[in-house]
Amino acid sequence: MASADSPLVATTIAELHKVKRLADKAIAQLDDQQLWRRLDPESNSIGVLMRHTAGNMRSRWVEFRTSDGEKPTRQRDQEFEDASLTRESLLADWEEGWGCLFAALTPLRDADLQETVYIRYEAHTIYQAIIRQVVHYAGHVYQILAIGKQLKGPDWVNLSVPRGKSDELNQRLHAEHGAGR
Repeated sequence: MASADSPLVATTIAELHKVKRLADKAIAQLDDQQLWRRLDPESNSIGVLMRHTAGNMRSRWVEFRTSDGEKPTRQRDQEFEDASLTRESLLADWEEGWGCLFAALTPLRDADLQETVYIRYEAHTIYQAIIRQVVHYAGHVYQILAIGKQLKGPDWVNLSVPRGKSDELNQRLHAEHGAGR
């Protein structure tokens, strides 16, 4: 867990774990062919989005305090090509990327957040770099969910509050937690 000195980092890590769990639940609903299916010739498949996200995470977060976040070894354009990866290889790549992200964020303290890092030669505070990447990763995860839902159609298992069930959820939460504010 992140340092108790940084509620912001701890909250960021917790929210990123939630985002990852959503993606993992969507991915688990899909068969191997669906992971690589494109909705149209110009769109990305879920597999491509997974490879791109993992590649970005490795590039941005490995040695992020001492090297540019766009590593010269990264082959970004190749991340957007269909690959003949097995599901196991794709998932291993995905997990490795998330592992790099969490390993980099976990030791951060509030005092570190104003330190300067670089992404594509542009200076960012660590705080700015974190927010930039949280938005990027959440965007791709929600693309994964939208594509997965399209591919599964009526067989999609809802990962959020089902349509027409908001009042029921709110009543249950109220009963569990009290009136709150």
